Formats: sequence, structure tokens, C-alpha cells
Amino acid sequence: MTKVIAIVGMGEGIALAVARRFAREGFAIAMVARNEAKLQGFKDRLKAEGYDAYSFIADGGDDASLTAAITAIQDQLGTVEVLVYNIAIPTMKNVLDETVEGLMSDFKANVVGGLVAAQAVLPAMKAQGNGTILFTGGGFSMYPSADFASLSIGKAGIRSLTKMLAEALQPQGIRVGTVTVCGTVNPDDPKYNPTSIAENYWAFYANPSSDVEIVY
Repeated sequence: MTKVIAIVGMGEGIALAVARRFAREGFAIAMVARNEAKLQGFKDRLKAEGYDAYSFIADGGDDASLTAAITAIQDQLGTVEVLVYNIAIPTMKNVLDETVEGLMSDFKANVVGGLVAAQAVLPAMKAQGNGTILFTGGGFSMYPSADFASLSIGKAGIRSLTKMLAEALQPQGIRVGTVTVCGTVNPDDPKYNPTSIAENYWAFYANPSSDVEIVY
């Protein structure tokens, strides 16, 4: 049976590179994002490259739509072998100007959606006794910026969430990790290009002895 990777927060950079990396290993790609037109474009590109790709519409900040999308993936494709949560709202606003509404809205997508997505795939992963959950982290989790207040809080939150889930799920054979990307993603950068970053996601999956956090 074909293994399935679900990528929540499908986009042009890291997510597309991760999709291609796992697709090369025979995975079916289940892509989740808000924009239907962009998702269709990614699906067309991956299929043209010979890969098995599917699209599902959901908003990472809306727990009901996100849960429904994960359920649809599992109903259509089967158990999710790997979940990648790749959503980040890059609001540029100084911490002194941040509002309760803005901070809470961003936090729902940056962190809460990660827990919601994980909870949605866990029953099937637990039933089969294995699975991998990966979160896209960022350097702001280690070096917060006053000008990117909500994203700094969000990346710190996703880092903590990763470590808590890893501890809670390790006895059940489910591995949880984060790739903490400490640079600006740029296709022309020799280190921080999406293809190089994606290798870290595959390395975590393929190496069961790897640490919970890969700082890159």
C-alpha cells in the first residue's frame, strides 16, 4: 500500500520541496491549504512530474475545517504515515503595537492548528503503532524579534508543542520532531534553499535515532 504524507500549509517553498522529496520515495502527497487555485497548480505540477498528488481545502486557523480535511485525507487515501505542519503567519508588527485579536488569530494558525492536525491523525497512527509528525520551526523560536512578535511567539510555541508531543507519544511508537530553520528561505541560497531544507525532513523520517529537533 502506498504511504501517505499530509502537508498542512502547502506553499511554493519548503512544502513543495518536501512534497517532491517524499514523492521520490514513493509517497502519495496530500496537500492542505486555503487557496484552491494554488493547490490545483501544485497538484498539476507534481502530477506532471509523475507523482501522486491530491489537494484538500482547509484553514489552519479553523479547527473544524482542518479536522475535516484530515478526515477526508484518511477516508480517501488511508492512514497518514507522515504529517508535516508548515503553517506560519509572518505578521510584521512590533510587540508594542500588537493587539489581542491579532496575536490570538495568528497563534491559532501558528500553533493551535498544529495540535489540531496532530490530534486528527493520531487515532490511526496509534492503531498501527507508528507514524511521524513534523513541524516547521524557525529561528525566531530561539532568537525572538520585537518586530515579528506574533511569529516569534508562534515559533516558540511550535517548538514547545513538538517536545511535549514527542514525550507523550514516544511510548506509542509515534515520532514527533521539528526542523528549526534558522535562516531566510531563498531558492538561490546555498544552504537555505527549499531543496536543502527538505532533506532535513527526510532525514528525520528515515533515521529513527535522530533528535526531536533538527536545528538547521
